[in-house]
Amino acid sequence: MMDSVLPLSQVDASHRPEVGGKCFALAEMSRAGIPVPATVCVPTRVYQSYVSATGLRERIMLELNRKPFDGKLGPNMRWEELWDASLRIRNMFLRTPMPDELAEGLSRAIEARFADRAVAIRSSAPGEDSETVSFAGLHESFINVMGTDSILEHVRLVWASLWSDAALLYRRDLGLDVADSAMAVVVQELVPGDRSGVAFSRHPNDASQAVIESVYGLNQGLVDGTVEPDRWIIDRATGQVVSHDAAPRDERLSPGAEGVQLEPLPTALSRRPPLTSEEVKTVFDYVQRLEELFGAPQDVEWTWRGETLSTSSALGKTSEAGRSSGLVVLQSRPITTLGHEEADDGRRWYLSLRRSFENLQALRDKIEGQLIPGMIEEARALAEQPVDHLSDEDLAAEIDRRQALYDQWVDVYWDEFIPFAHGIRLFGQVYNDVLHPDDPYAFMDLLTDTEMASLARNRALEQMAATIRNNPRLAKGLREQLADGEDAEIDEAFLGRVDDFVNRFGDLSCAITEGPHCHVRPSQRVPDALIEILLQMSRHPPSHKDRFSNNDGGRSQVAMRDEYLRQFEGDERARAAELLDLARTSYQLRDDDNIHLGRIEAQVLVAVSEGRQRLESRGMERVEAFRNADVAEALRDLNFVPEAVPEEDETDGFVIRARQLVGQPAGPGVAHGPARVVVSQGDLLAFEHGEILVCDAVDPNMTFVVPLAAGVVERRGGMLIHGAIIAREYGLPCVTGVPDATSLIRTGDILTVDGHLGIVTLKKRGDAAAGASGLSSMD
Repeated sequence: MMDSVLPLSQVDASHRPEVGGKCFALAEMSRAGIPVPATVCVPTRVYQSYVSATGLRERIMLELNRKPFDGKLGPNMRWEELWDASLRIRNMFLRTPMPDELAEGLSRAIEARFADRAVAIRSSAPGEDSETVSFAGLHESFINVMGTDSILEHVRLVWASLWSDAALLYRRDLGLDVADSAMAVVVQELVPGDRSGVAFSRHPNDASQAVIESVYGLNQGLVDGTVEPDRWIIDRATGQVVSHDAAPRDERLSPGAEGVQLEPLPTALSRRPPLTSEEVKTVFDYVQRLEELFGAPQDVEWTWRGETLSTSSALGKTSEAGRSSGLVVLQSRPITTLGHEEADDGRRWYLSLRRSFENLQALRDKIEGQLIPGMIEEARALAEQPVDHLSDEDLAAEIDRRQALYDQWVDVYWDEFIPFAHGIRLFGQVYNDVLHPDDPYAFMDLLTDTEMASLARNRALEQMAATIRNNPRLAKGLREQLADGEDAEIDEAFLGRVDDFVNRFGDLSCAITEGPHCHVRPSQRVPDALIEILLQMSRHPPSHKDRFSNNDGGRSQVAMRDEYLRQFEGDERARAAELLDLARTSYQLRDDDNIHLGRIEAQVLVAVSEGRQRLESRGMERVEAFRNADVAEALRDLNFVPEAVPEEDETDGFVIRARQLVGQPAGPGVAHGPARVVVSQGDLLAFEHGEILVCDAVDPNMTFVVPLAAGVVERRGGMLIHGAIIAREYGLPCVTGVPDATSLIRTGDILTVDGHLGIVTLKKRGDAAAGASGLSSMD
């Protein structure tokens, strides 16, 4: 039987490939007399034994090979799909216990060294913390874990973080072979420091300086951004403090019954910095010594427990730190950004998608209090500015201005709204960690039934459809209007409801959500596109059951919520409820944010459409293919010719015949029916009840046909894209991330959509061809 753990005293250079940089650095520091926590390393061979014996290795590779996993982010693998794959893999680790022999050996080793002592569990993957690559923040760490069973479970979770979306993206961008990835784990006695911090022996942007940051309480508060630190800049040559920036000092992170808790900082402590001048010098001397030990500038994480140490006594400590007071080094790694002030190795964006609960709460306040109202006001102000009276020069300037405003909001979308979507995933991780469900997406059923704007539109449509269903005369009048193109005599009360709908949601004929009237006669009260959809809906009463009514024997949403909250006690239960509320808001905004953005884009289209009409009236050809900037330039100069106008799409009639397509499971259930491939607004308006919606991606403008659909298939993938969210709301089977879905599937093909396995089967091929390109989405 192999050794399950290696104490630091047994780790030497030959072990580095299987213990990783973090553990090896701890062993080197211990040998050099630097105080470090009592530590053991679970080497990579234990991980390899676990994934081999349980079959997880093959299951992980199957998940990652649903679609090509190479190159940069693009049409093959989207960030939402990596989130999903990571979530499914994490659930595999949660639900796959260690084989008995492996668990027994590891348990004995853990109990012998830590017994009833709280520990911190950290990653130490080979290749992590090298001089050129830093995985800092990409793998998980857990603080204040107690009990052998809990320690073993958290070791599995650190193993699982090897496959987090951020770590996968980073490995891919570095060109590392994902298939060869493995994970070692550091188990350290928890040092409940009174003050903690990080220090850079050399300032990343100024080689003459060092940086020290410190907070009261545990270091995790500083690392994850929950607690703002005091910062000292030190002159490396003299050791003198160049500057000190004080933080607000309102809170600190402390050990709880299990895990950590944020608590108010006592007033007496908030009035003074975490470190005295002498302690700042002690930390500086330590990090300089570590730079000398490792031969490179170091990024050091440390904590300070109890009484103040003098510099001389602190540096005289030897071996692993027990329960004595003083400064303890938790980890040390090379600084990877020296000499590259603006360098960004990719981790910054990946890490921006992983937010703490507190960070997400603050982001929610910003989105709801500032950004959403700002977008609404922007769209309103633009809508109140007519463009038909502007000169060509002024219209061109207005197109440019509106496009610039829209582009600014797109940046806000990616910088603020996309990271806020992590609230869904943070909740899902907590839910899965405490309940270990068979379905890793079971938590999504607690997020549905929210007040999404697109669902409000669908409810308004259904209410009008119900009126038509119960009024044969009204139905006859609407059919006649479609047939002869003339306005029919329709009840004024119904027309008033139509007017309200169009004013609020648009006429459904535009490819942009809530766009202007795109295909409506000036005098037409009921747009043809709206009539088509209403008549379709009126012929078929709502067929999608409320999945939480409990009429079909399933669990109610209330019961699911109660089961989730029962896993927590006291303050933790209140926090769990707040996390659920935050996740529901995050889920709702995955749909609403695009609608608000679409309202601004619609006003760009108003100006662009006016410009295109003017250019067409003057004989300019193929104006519909001009980009917005081209329209503006052509208004300024009628002799302008765009550099490249897309040619008409031509095909040679060759079609790849596929029988089974593999994507991502996104909505449970199985559906069977004819495909409707939607690549243009005309395809969307031709949608019929019982068809399978097949598209590049369901954008908010398309969701009005979802109540008619039997299932959803999308080329773009992920549980957090709009199609998956809306399908879940209606209880529809959904498969996302199907490569070339809109070209391999044709309208009329008979599909079986398996939302459990993520498989679409073509049972019979139709003869109808898909239409031309048209719709787009902000996903």
